[in-house]
Amino acid sequence: MQRHIAFLRGINVGGHTVKMQDLRRLFASLGFSSVETVIASGNIVFESAEDRSRTLEQKIERLLAEALGYQVATFLRTAPELAAVARQQPFELAEMGSGAVVYAIFLREKPKPAVQQALTALNTDNDEVRIGKREVYWLRRAPGKDSDVFGTLLGKALGTETTSRNMNTVRRIVEKFC
Repeated sequence: MQRHIAFLRGINVGGHTVKMQDLRRLFASLGFSSVETVIASGNIVFESAEDRSRTLEQKIERLLAEALGYQVATFLRTAPELAAVARQQPFELAEMGSGAVVYAIFLREKPKPAVQQALTALNTDNDEVRIGKREVYWLRRAPGKDSDVFGTLLGKALGTETTSRNMNTVRRIVEKFC
């Protein structure tokens, strides 16, 4: 059995309220075991004999669309993959500044070179991105309302579905489950 962590987009934001017990039940209905939720924002840890991430993502997305009535983009990482994400230090402490926050933006595949160029062109004094394997790391030095690229520009530059998590959340999940 392989341990997976699912990061769901659009759970308990934008008017889409979902109880974690309902998500656990839905994941268990797919035959997954050891299903647990972490924080009420769509982070699900489970075990499955299936090891093909994209197959699992599609299976989960179909079920959630049926059960919830809207599309839920799903991004899976195995426990070792997520541990590697948590170990990343994409920004030096000195370049972050006080109050800065780092996010991992989860993708299905590594951005193509043209997308990487578009992303790095967005770097400002307040916001900076670094490219990972299937993640983009976003350093936000200013509060969200003062961010130069918050959400919209990053999403347009990526041109694909994503979901993001604060790196503190990623590390908490790794500490507890990986």
